[in-house]
Amino acid sequence: MTRPSTPLLDTIREPADLRRLPEDQLPQIAAELREEMIDAVSVTGGHLGAGLGVVELTVALHHVFDTPNDRLIWDVGHQCYPHKILTGRRERMRTLRQGGGLSGFTNRAESVYDPFGAGHSSTSISAGLGMAVARDLAGDARNVVCVIGDGAMSAGMAYEAMNNAGAMDSRLIVILNDNDMSIAPPVGAMSAYLARLLSGRTYRSLRETAKQLAGSLPKFFGRQAARAEEFARGFWTGGTLFEELGFYYVGPIDGHNLSHLLPILRNVRDAETGPVLVHVVTQKGKGYPPAEASADKYHGVQRFDVATGAQKKAASNAPSYTRVFADSLIEEARHDDKIVAINAAMPAGTGLDLFGEAFPGRTFDVGIAEQHAVTFAAGLATEGYKPFCAIYSTFLQRAYDQIVHDVAIQRLPVRFAIDRAGLVGADGATHVGAFDVPMLATLPGMVVMAAADEAELVHMVATAAAFDEGPIAFRYPRGEGVGVERPARGTPLEIGRGRVVREGSKIALLSLGTRLAACLGAADQLAGFGLSTTVADARFAKPVDRDLVLRLAREHEVLVVVEEGAVGGFGSHVLTLLAEAGALDRGLKVRTLALPDRFIEQDSPASQMHEAGLDAEGIVRGVFNALGREEEAALALLRG
Repeated sequence: MTRPSTPLLDTIREPADLRRLPEDQLPQIAAELREEMIDAVSVTGGHLGAGLGVVELTVALHHVFDTPNDRLIWDVGHQCYPHKILTGRRERMRTLRQGGGLSGFTNRAESVYDPFGAGHSSTSISAGLGMAVARDLAGDARNVVCVIGDGAMSAGMAYEAMNNAGAMDSRLIVILNDNDMSIAPPVGAMSAYLARLLSGRTYRSLRETAKQLAGSLPKFFGRQAARAEEFARGFWTGGTLFEELGFYYVGPIDGHNLSHLLPILRNVRDAETGPVLVHVVTQKGKGYPPAEASADKYHGVQRFDVATGAQKKAASNAPSYTRVFADSLIEEARHDDKIVAINAAMPAGTGLDLFGEAFPGRTFDVGIAEQHAVTFAAGLATEGYKPFCAIYSTFLQRAYDQIVHDVAIQRLPVRFAIDRAGLVGADGATHVGAFDVPMLATLPGMVVMAAADEAELVHMVATAAAFDEGPIAFRYPRGEGVGVERPARGTPLEIGRGRVVREGSKIALLSLGTRLAACLGAADQLAGFGLSTTVADARFAKPVDRDLVLRLAREHEVLVVVEEGAVGGFGSHVLTLLAEAGALDRGLKVRTLALPDRFIEQDSPASQMHEAGLDAEGIVRGVFNALGREEEAALALLRG
């Protein structure tokens, strides 16, 4: 086919334009779409590999289905960049994951083509079933299509939804994007032919006739006939598990072959059966050699050079907090063979890939199954092992019942290493780690720590390793540390004891976690206005250091508590302590600075922190607010 002088992709403003094209032009659209996506992500960074793997599938879905009237739901959202380009957002793709720009995930507020937002995994089938039932209740006829993959089928929620969908027999289409392994027999011409045959009207009519015939036979013969049909389908196509859940299984098919995809998608679109699962096998990173050759298929990338694939990482002399955690845990494990490490499909993200290299027999990746990860860790703890469960703060939310029921109530010494605590920059609201302290600090017997810098994190890993009286957690942010020297191995901290890092007399700043550096910067600014400032590092959100808090309250006119977490966290515990001790009755001026009571969208970390009022400027403003000198604060900030 001769390539047109004007790129075909330039003619696509919305999926309706794509549906007007003849099929023989779709491969060219796919090729141009892949090039456009690579170029855009090279500028912004983001999730690359998963999107490259679904280019042909995205083109086929928007060509066959009447989006947005037909609902198309992308699970996780890692795969949605080609979808965004085809749905009117191409011109904004180079604003991806930036302040005021496009989200890195599907977002209902962004486009009518995003019927459901997602940044976490395995939600699509549940949401799709809800949409399908709403359609049936309203008497409408639209299709609902869920694309799930990139590991999301390892989560139990997907199977809960499939079990419910199969029982309800509601018309729902699930596309399993199998980009890690082939669940069923190998794809190829014969497999594609069988999939097309089995998804077609003729076979489905015959199957329904056979079902009716089997139902009219005596019970034993009818059961044997049904088993024979199921065996025959399972022998040639696989998918028995999905059939048992009540789904009509089609596949596996080559997800990069449009001549295979298009007729099968039309067949399932036009089917009048209940739920259908189409098993599509794709290659993550498809069509971009550096991604294809990479171990992680360029799942998530920084800005990169398109020609070489080399990522443009910012130079830094400080290690990441994730690396500090990994190194510290490895060091502790060298001295204690009871230490084991658990992650939920994020070995590299949590640093446990490094732990796994050092201790392969003591490292467990349980898949996208945070609930199971926590209870699995609880089981290990009952047998005297020391499980470290490393999970991003945002994903820990998915396992809260297990933390309460399986860990806290039984006082089991599970160690929670909470990565990506606080604001996370480009990943935005779906990944912000705002809620771990309010969730955990409310639980009886739970110890919660927050590292102020790399050295403190090393000590907190050692503290968790030594603590065996119940559950303990420590949180640390995304990104690099502040560059402090750290010990080779940590020293366990005294539980519930903070520290004073700068002495003053009038203002007290009590920081939890890495806002300590901003508090020290604020103290420097306040000194310029004659306000002598004490800066303290709480270290523990629970138990609160009672002696330290009451000393700060007694010796200072103003106490400002600073934390990078949601309202209801550490500051609330401090206020409760002050109220119970009667410290508020003595005229103490108190302010708690936390994340605002709203979701903060993606932006640079510095911009997010400024918006939240948790940078040095915001802390200074909080102090002047407490003193009732807001006009002076405004002048100070203008001068600063």
